[in-house]
Amino acid sequence: MKIAIGVEYLGTPFSGWQFQGHEKNTIQYYLQQALGFVANEDILIHASGRTDAGVNAMEQVCHFDTNVIRSDFSWRQGANTKLPKEIRIKWAQEAHEDFHSRYMALYRDYIYIIEQTPVVSALWRDQATPWRKPLNVAAMAEGVKHLIGEHDFSAYRAAGCQAKHPVRRLMEADVWQKGPFIGVAIRGNAFLHHMVRNIVGSLLVVGEGQKQPIWMKELLDGKDRNKAGATAPPQGLYLRTTHYAKRFNIPTTGSTPFVLFDDKIETWPKAYPDLDFGDRL
Repeated sequence: MKIAIGVEYLGTPFSGWQFQGHEKNTIQYYLQQALGFVANEDILIHASGRTDAGVNAMEQVCHFDTNVIRSDFSWRQGANTKLPKEIRIKWAQEAHEDFHSRYMALYRDYIYIIEQTPVVSALWRDQATPWRKPLNVAAMAEGVKHLIGEHDFSAYRAAGCQAKHPVRRLMEADVWQKGPFIGVAIRGNAFLHHMVRNIVGSLLVVGEGQKQPIWMKELLDGKDRNKAGATAPPQGLYLRTTHYAKRFNIPTTGSTPFVLFDDKIETWPKAYPDLDFGDRL
């Protein structure tokens, strides 16, 4: 039997998503231990994407195979009683036999939250990146639009990225503001290591007026990571959700952090009929 789950977590206390054997303080390790307790057998979890240390998730979609039968309620509530308070399973359900949380994903949504503030908040410091200097949100919004489409994202790729190639497709990219909070929202078919944080780091340079919005395209065309902005801190980044073909019936959250930009996300397309997703549909 295959079970799919949706997981929410605050990434600050953990060493990232992936459990590699030597580092147990990972989200994957805690989930496998908690679900293994419910199943009374070892559980191996597969996720829609790996997040770095300090990065958050509103809905990390995962799946695992098991030989035991439990109710959806038991998987969720039983595991939650054994998880750290910063990790919660939001839903659990039986999945189609050919579902795979990573390989059957159509596209993923990330959002990065910045708080414009002269004083680092005691409340939001682990959930948004504080920024003291004024930012030109209109310039940032113009700049990020240059990244929409299929491109070689080498300029926004971490040096240690292990992806086979740097070509990725962004379907949507926006920058919004509400009060002191700025949201950089990006939807893509896949992402390189640190790609979103490197995009945000360069957008901050544009927002401060050091570079013009067209610089984002110049970086893209130049394919030189050394010329781009610094990698933005992890705590502002959220894996918002992952989208799958309707036949899998996987829930998709419409929420954004602090419900700041739910109305904006709602305007994004619900499907891309002109794109070829192959056997993932």
